[in-house]
Amino acid sequence: MGHRGNRLDPAALDAALEAVHRAGVPGVFAEVRDGDRVWRGAAGVADVETGRPVTAGLRHRVGSVTKTFTAAAVLRQVEAGTVGLDAPVSRYLPGLVPGGRGDAITVRMLLNHTSGLAEYLPYAYPSLKAFPALDRTGPESLEELRFTRFDPVELIGMGVAAPAVGVPGGTPGVYSNTNYLLLGQLLEKVTGLPAERCIARDVIGPAGLRDTELAVGAHIEGPHSRLYEAWFGMIDPPRDHSVHDMSWVGPAASLISTVADLNRFYALLLAGEIVAPSSLAEMRRTVPVISQEGRTIDYGLGLHPLEPLSPGQDPYWGHGGTVWGGGTLAMARADGGRQWCVAVNLQRWNELDASGRPKPHAVDAALAAFHRLAANG
Repeated sequence: MGHRGNRLDPAALDAALEAVHRAGVPGVFAEVRDGDRVWRGAAGVADVETGRPVTAGLRHRVGSVTKTFTAAAVLRQVEAGTVGLDAPVSRYLPGLVPGGRGDAITVRMLLNHTSGLAEYLPYAYPSLKAFPALDRTGPESLEELRFTRFDPVELIGMGVAAPAVGVPGGTPGVYSNTNYLLLGQLLEKVTGLPAERCIARDVIGPAGLRDTELAVGAHIEGPHSRLYEAWFGMIDPPRDHSVHDMSWVGPAASLISTVADLNRFYALLLAGEIVAPSSLAEMRRTVPVISQEGRTIDYGLGLHPLEPLSPGQDPYWGHGGTVWGGGTLAMARADGGRQWCVAVNLQRWNELDASGRPKPHAVDAALAAFHRLAANG
């Protein structure tokens, strides 16, 4: 397995973060923990107009990192006996997934994206209708729907009504936010609490995360960066979407957190202190899933392993996330010895080639270099 002698090299980490900024990201910040040692760094600006610098303590929209929190809350209900991991979703939410599909799709299939339910997002944001056929998409509805308050049941209905992307339980699964909106409704049904309050009670609170919450409005409270969305060069200059109603993703991707809180969370989770070790083992049982970028990844229950960045590297587990203008990746080594989290305030920086695929960009290479350094010391 190796690499247990990892060390923190502050100068190298600072330089790697600065390289991400120089490659084109306005602001980037991160934290790496190795045992008792902690490095925090930041490079660039939180506001391109004022020049306000980013700092490592800023609150940030962390996108689909939220899914690990939602999955942990569901597994807490499994442990309490109120939810069956392999029970049909129709047992808890009759009518939301009508007909035979509701009987065939289990809670586990929602968690690991093997339900076959399509992504609702292109139907909620009409100008993304061709996504991921990126050459035929446009950013118009990002602005038009900035303050729209979506009903999760209506969003679920869009995903359920769309053509299925697979059969229940079939692999590879297809990553879909529809699954996690259904899990939010499941939590509400069995606990009597809104999903964000249930997750706060059962996951965020017990983990001692003081700067973490599921957003219920359009604003980020407390110190934060602006979030710049470029939509593959179609928004030039990139537009600030730090103010954006997050009901479009809810328990799938609306979490606000800090790099320090996320490192703490994943360390506790992989130590069996958020869910029981038996639940953690279920979270780490992976199946092949096609990501939103079209790649096949290994995916568990709201958790996925990081592809090895170097030979012999110890396995890392965590989740990545994007929102309009923001991106985050949080990873923790399985043995608990090292955690790292990096956040950026620009998204979709790549331009598109003639076939509509994102072109390689210096930011991609710089981020990959930082990930390698953060993981390997």
